[in-house]
Amino acid sequence: MSLRIACDLDGTVADMDAALHREAQRLFGPDVALRAFPGDRLESAEDVEGHMVPGGPKAIPISGPRALTPKEIRRLWEHVTGMENFWTSLGEVEPGAVAQLSTVARALRWEVIFLTQRPPSAGDTTQVQSQRWLQTHGFDMPSVMVMRGSRGKVAEAFMLDALIDDRTENCLDVLSDSKAKPILVWRPGLTRIPPAIAGLPIEAVSSMADALAYLQGMTAERERGQTLVGRLKKALGRTP
Repeated sequence: MSLRIACDLDGTVADMDAALHREAQRLFGPDVALRAFPGDRLESAEDVEGHMVPGGPKAIPISGPRALTPKEIRRLWEHVTGMENFWTSLGEVEPGAVAQLSTVARALRWEVIFLTQRPPSAGDTTQVQSQRWLQTHGFDMPSVMVMRGSRGKVAEAFMLDALIDDRTENCLDVLSDSKAKPILVWRPGLTRIPPAIAGLPIEAVSSMADALAYLQGMTAERERGQTLVGRLKKALGRTP
């Protein structure tokens, strides 16, 4: 049986961080820093929205470029979601990763769905923009689900085997709400994995290439298991 896999978009394969930084400089000048404080991440819709609610992260001074304030982040978010087909303008975090995923998925007969929590922007629907983005970067006929809530519940409903994501909280949701294997793409480095998830059955990798290698190993293991089961059934069938 083929693997059923879900893959996150922003921060995992799509470089939302760079696109937001580009627009922030257009709005507020070249001397601004996108993140509100050192180590902060604005790689997905969830990250940005976290800065727009009462009690969310506050901007504090950092050395070098000026940090955006929560008010400026809100204005930036309103700006980008008002842009025509903003979601088609992003680059890849790892150039060529989408095409590589497509090639391997087709060769190994994986069923792949892309998950995102992107809000609407001007132009086409978020789903259509995301599909076009994936096609532009080499994934033919992509399936995209624009969602809210727990990715673990989506993984369970779709009976997924694995989910690739760059956010620890999404991987924990998958771990608690489904039988799917969470694969965490953690680019800060595997030595800097948050202690809260150390020892949990979450596969941490440092790149999409490593995630694909792990999934290929899952496929090989499944095929070996199916071959063994087939042999046992055949042997039992011959038993008088």
